[in-house]
Amino acid sequence: MKRVAYAPPKVNLFLHVTGKRPDGYHFLESLVCFPRGGDELTLTEDESQLQLFETGPYAAQTGCQSRNLVMRAADLLKRKYSVPTGARFLLQKNLPVASGIGGGSADAAAALLLLNEAWGLNLSKETLGEIGLTLGADVPVCLLQQTAMMRGIGEQVTPVANGPACSILLVNPGISISTPDIFNALTLSGNTSDCPGFEDLDFEQFIEALRACRNDLQSVAVDLAPDIQTVLNKINDTEGCHLARMSGSGATCFGLYKTVPEAEKARAELLGSNPAWWALASHFPHQDHPDDQ
Repeated sequence: MKRVAYAPPKVNLFLHVTGKRPDGYHFLESLVCFPRGGDELTLTEDESQLQLFETGPYAAQTGCQSRNLVMRAADLLKRKYSVPTGARFLLQKNLPVASGIGGGSADAAAALLLLNEAWGLNLSKETLGEIGLTLGADVPVCLLQQTAMMRGIGEQVTPVANGPACSILLVNPGISISTPDIFNALTLSGNTSDCPGFEDLDFEQFIEALRACRNDLQSVAVDLAPDIQTVLNKINDTEGCHLARMSGSGATCFGLYKTVPEAEKARAELLGSNPAWWALASHFPHQDHPDDQ
């Protein structure tokens, strides 16, 4: 029996770094969303072993299979619950790797959800989140796949209710950035948490609230990879863009628009002059957008 799960990109609409633990993990505060689109993971039950096959435009970038988060998630779950059977995965890798949009974490979350069902483990999302946190700070929120606030090191996840329908353009100039390098270059002094509330806002109020926030990693990333600023400038110059910002540790940047046609027009414009870039025009939240009715 085949089971399919989708692994949408995780976009940090803002990202405040508020401190650092002795073990090196950073305390974060971030509003994240999950636009439609992304990777696709298919599971076929296997009687003997865990296997992963990859296809798609970014399959070659995922590296060694033993370090792939899908395989690590599957191996962790299998060992923890002494599951006697295996699983065969096919990963359609559509998202750029090491690009600040949580592709690997989203893939791991999809694997945990699929295996929880296939193996009949009946684990709650809270339990899966605790397991996922050992794989990466973004895995718990990727299990949720809805607009939410992340706090702590990623383990504190609070869904945001009644957010407005937004359209979004994601753009990556073909740069992979090391997250550890970004955090190692970050200066924490002066970073405070001062984000407003995000529930029950209309589009204009939502944009205004986001403007009061920031991505503390953006300036560091721009120093290491100046092309990020070029991307931000070009997104900001597109018609209908209300906010342009970098996601996560980069190099993917995003623009927010009121309508999908505006985001799609901006995508066509940017790819027309920069055909080597990766770009996705989409929207969030899924269930609240007219395109999903």
